[in-house]
Amino acid sequence: MKKSITYIIWSLAFCLFNLNCSSSGGDDGPDSGPTEVDPPSSAVLAFPEQNSECTTGSNLTSTESTITFDWNDSNNTDSYELFVKNLDNQTTERFTSNISERSVTILRSTPYSWYVVSKNSGTETSQSATWKFYNAGEATSSYAPFPADLVSPALSETLSASITSISLEWKGEDVDNDIKEYDLFFGTTTNLNTKETTTTNMNHTVTVSSGNTYYWKIITKDNQNNTSESQIFQFSIE
Repeated sequence: MKKSITYIIWSLAFCLFNLNCSSSGGDDGPDSGPTEVDPPSSAVLAFPEQNSECTTGSNLTSTESTITFDWNDSNNTDSYELFVKNLDNQTTERFTSNISERSVTILRSTPYSWYVVSKNSGTETSQSATWKFYNAGEATSSYAPFPADLVSPALSETLSASITSISLEWKGEDVDNDIKEYDLFFGTTTNLNTKETTTTNMNHTVTVSSGNTYYWKIITKDNQNNTSESQIFQFSIE
């Protein structure tokens, strides 16, 4: 009888010990929250340089060359996405890389823009600045300007019905730095054949009225009579 009582006491003690151990909190217990991941920092672009003529490349043909896009490592980053935009036809390609460079085959004699998005295991990403360059082709003494960036109003923006005039604003850049003037086309249809004005400024005020949608674009000219055409932007007045 004494042995039975002793056995029961030891059995209860063992069970209580196991129960206490299983309920104690640990690193993986219910009180442990998800590990926070610091967001990545923005990459700093290096090559091709901003507003430059890119003459470096490999696998050259008369129409294409392979360019190695290069940027500085960003903090807290596991991978990168490189976005390369053909400014002539406005098409964008996306490329992935686990290091801070990526070789891409692109067209010669064509203007491009590019930027890099830094990523890690967290939900936040970080985008670099956007740079433009001209991928050189056959030897030439002059290059067409980059298509103007339309700045304001923003694409598809809706403005208050009380507005009766608005300043259209854009940004022009050129490898040769010899932009002469801008032709502004403005109207209520996408068929922009009527020129609103020619100006050396990068803004122009137009008259608008409630209930209309407006479309506009910029043709940039340089001193050698090279031209480039921007995207068409639209905005509406309530």
